[in-house]
Amino acid sequence: MDEIAAAADVGRMTVFNHFPRKEDMFFDRDEEGREILRAALRQRECGISPVEALRRLAHRLVEERSPLVEFSAASQAFVEAIGDSETLKARARAIRDELAQILAVELMIGAGREPSDADAHLAACLLLAMWSVALIEAHRSFRQDRDTEKARALFLALIDKGSAGLNAAMAGTPYA
Repeated sequence: MDEIAAAADVGRMTVFNHFPRKEDMFFDRDEEGREILRAALRQRECGISPVEALRRLAHRLVEERSPLVEFSAASQAFVEAIGDSETLKARARAIRDELAQILAVELMIGAGREPSDADAHLAACLLLAMWSVALIEAHRSFRQDRDTEKARALFLALIDKGSAGLNAAMAGTPYA
């Protein structure tokens, strides 16, 4: 935290007060991820479903080598730190739940549906589950083999497979 304060030329307490929770300093890319998610849904081309927009987002993030989908020694240290801390695991679960709510709202707005749309909530939770599994398994693959390209390929294969399943599950709704 002292390094962050020095780099920003502010006091330590200023940095501390910027984050609602101490663990939010660890998840400093959370808001960036939320904005990327919203943008992918709001700016999708006409005729592209939300499921397809988020599948394409995964491919774009990998292609651009985004730190949000990084599978490396640095990202492994991040994942291990979460695994070793009950507080960080709890915050990661809370972020996942917040993202599911954001995603459900974005889906409903995009489809012109009411806030009680069960299909939007189902689609949001399934999408988050798919991304969670893809990320966890890709990190596991990297941890075992130390092969970034193999981990990226696994991540995208799971996203593609999950998207196909989501399209089947959400057929007949505006989300597939």
